Amino acid sequence: MSTSETTEAESAAGEGWDAVRDLPPSAKLVAKTLEYNDALTQSQLAEETLLPPRTVRYALNRLEDVDVVSSRFSFADARKRIYTLDIE
Repeated sequence: MSTSETTEAESAAGEGWDAVRDLPPSAKLVAKTLEYNDALTQSQLAEETLLPPRTVRYALNRLEDVDVVSSRFSFADARKRIYTLDIE
């Protein structure tokens, strides 16, 4: 990686966390939990963060609005979605 590529990667990561900085504390907690755990479902996030499921759902929606979290369907249970953090 060249110096310019490294700087671009760092600035992209910085922009992601800058977007999270303006969000509510629950969204920050969910983002940090996803940073430490690769991929979690909404119920797993509620269990890990000790937040109510409704608060986790709200936090995930806010994080998806600023494009720092992505979701995909679970292959084990198509009713569930698996969330991952898009910030490095």
